[in-house]
Amino acid sequence: MLKVVHIIEALGGGVYTYFNDLSAYFGEDEIKNCIDTTIIYSGNRKEIDRDKIKSDFSSNINLLEINMLRNFSPLKDLKSVIQLTKALKKINPDVIHLHSSKAGVLGRIAYFFLFKKKKLYYSPHGYSFLRTDISKPIRKIYWLIEKITQALFGGVTIACGDTEFEIAKKIGNSKLVRNGVDIRSIRQNFVENKNDKLTVGILGRITYQKNPILFNEIALNFPDFNFVWIGDGELNSLLTAPNIKITGWFFDRKHILKELNNLDVYLQTSLWEGLPIAVLEAMVLEKPVIATNVIGNKDIVIHNETGFLFDEISELEPYFQILSKSENRNLFAKKAFERCSELFDKNKNFEELIYIYKS
Repeated sequence: MLKVVHIIEALGGGVYTYFNDLSAYFGEDEIKNCIDTTIIYSGNRKEIDRDKIKSDFSSNINLLEINMLRNFSPLKDLKSVIQLTKALKKINPDVIHLHSSKAGVLGRIAYFFLFKKKKLYYSPHGYSFLRTDISKPIRKIYWLIEKITQALFGGVTIACGDTEFEIAKKIGNSKLVRNGVDIRSIRQNFVENKNDKLTVGILGRITYQKNPILFNEIALNFPDFNFVWIGDGELNSLLTAPNIKITGWFFDRKHILKELNNLDVYLQTSLWEGLPIAVLEAMVLEKPVIATNVIGNKDIVIHNETGFLFDEISELEPYFQILSKSENRNLFAKKAFERCSELFDKNKNFEELIYIYKS
């Protein structure tokens, strides 16, 4: 039996959905009989509910919590490496798959201290050096860390999107396995909706990355539309436009998908992305997507076919005019669903992952 260990520090947002789907897929009896899966995670992020992880994730996979911090902390990071090394020695996996930047560094160091050759993979889920909430010198340091850890410890990067793959190839040995979603499960929540006003929304935490300032400005520019932010977050005070509704968090996933289904248009205002799961979920529910023209978004949205990409607010008026008509929305919506089914089906993409693990 093949033993696979996944290590993740940033178990929140779209990454949480990714791992929930991963646990369900690798927890199926047919897969479980040939691949033993362990997920090592950290419960430090504010949005993480430890009890929810245990109830949401498949009981057929192994869960192990180890303390890891997002920010650099020499002493605590050393403790994390020691704990990871002990856990990996005990499990003795054939494959180690690291997810996101912090686990990518800590996991590689722990792998080195095993002094045994294993198959080592790393998925950035959005490189940290692409963040725009940090200075250029810090971004340069993050890039150097990625380059140096790849050079020192090796392994293969598995990119979650096409542009991330192009970047990864410049750093080292890389493969592409796109993020995917559980299309069958999401489609069970699809119902044709009829809103009195065009309803435009986003799903996620209200954080700097998701750019609530831009979302608010768009709402102010289009006062005749309703805007919905599905979720909540520390920057919710920035959403001041009178036509914006903040739903708050729902712990029932079906309730989240119901709110998502109630939208007419999905608006992704993020400053950077890996490959956003929420956009994929919206496309499965046949929502045309208007998104900022950044890495991740532009790997999903085909401009003028499944939605629109934009750089400036001034570009949006004709796009909203087109999508205000239901017959136009339906054309974009069908194309969005077709594209998601073709490229972003989690079952197909996890099959690719298994092939890589076994090859």
